[in-house]
Amino acid sequence: MRILSWHVHSAWTTGFVQGSHDYLIPVAPNGDGELKPYWPASTVAVPEEQLADTAVDVVVLQNMAEIETTERLLRRRLGADVPAVFVEHNTPKGDVPYTRHPLADRRDIPLVHVTHFNRLMWDSGDAPTTVIEHGVPDPGHLYTGELERLGYVINEPVRRWRVTGTDLLPAFAEVAPIDAWGIKADLLPGALGLGPDRIAFAGNLDPAELHAQLARRRAYLHPIRWTSLGLSLIEAMHLGMPVLALATTEAYRAVPPEAGAISMDVDELVAMAARLIADPDEARERGAAARRFALEHYGLARFLERWDKVLASVAR
Repeated sequence: MRILSWHVHSAWTTGFVQGSHDYLIPVAPNGDGELKPYWPASTVAVPEEQLADTAVDVVVLQNMAEIETTERLLRRRLGADVPAVFVEHNTPKGDVPYTRHPLADRRDIPLVHVTHFNRLMWDSGDAPTTVIEHGVPDPGHLYTGELERLGYVINEPVRRWRVTGTDLLPAFAEVAPIDAWGIKADLLPGALGLGPDRIAFAGNLDPAELHAQLARRRAYLHPIRWTSLGLSLIEAMHLGMPVLALATTEAYRAVPPEAGAISMDVDELVAMAARLIADPDEARERGAAARRFALEHYGLARFLERWDKVLASVAR
């Protein structure tokens, strides 16, 4: 099939475009939406002005603004002239659990939630819904854990603060230095009042470089209070890293206890961080358990198989 999908979440899209279809990515005149060099050849950039003359079998939407934009550029109605499906990446905001999804009153555009927690917490009304859990390309078992430091990958941790658990970082920084990657993560040391010996910005890297550097850290830190499920957590587990995660939203389902520690008690997580820093052998064993679980539950083949079924059903 010819699948039209906007470039919104690079990490999710990287897995999605590994399937057996042709993936059409709209590119704006200013270059927004350009392809990543590590995407396969089946991923094709289509200038926005050419979309009206482009054959499309299914549209994969990822935010509400795309509905009007796509209909205008395609000159076709979504759900009527061309099949469409909406991927809900985010947890609801506002009056949870009474937050009603913007597509709750439509039956012509099915909702695909990326976690069971999302489907549970959104009021999806009459919209057909399903869950397709994350799947990521396997970067390989790269873990060495040679550095007695914690790794943390997050975008805009200062602006999002309590959402991303940024306020919890000083407790972990007392146990071991933290290396942070992600958009505007360079603001962390100043915002937390911690020196570079406690928390350091490690840069914005492409996936291969990030994986190689992250795997050198002793454990992965996931102190996020409110999120669907960070793909960086799943990637860290694929690398063979032990993980320290708040047992919130979908994380309890994604992280088995033997993979590190998962708890709502921050003191328990800090204690396990200290234990892993002191015991590289235990860290290695727990990281291997994390990798086994991630490969079984968040492998790419399972993800693409589920998507093939949904796309075929929507196209019919």
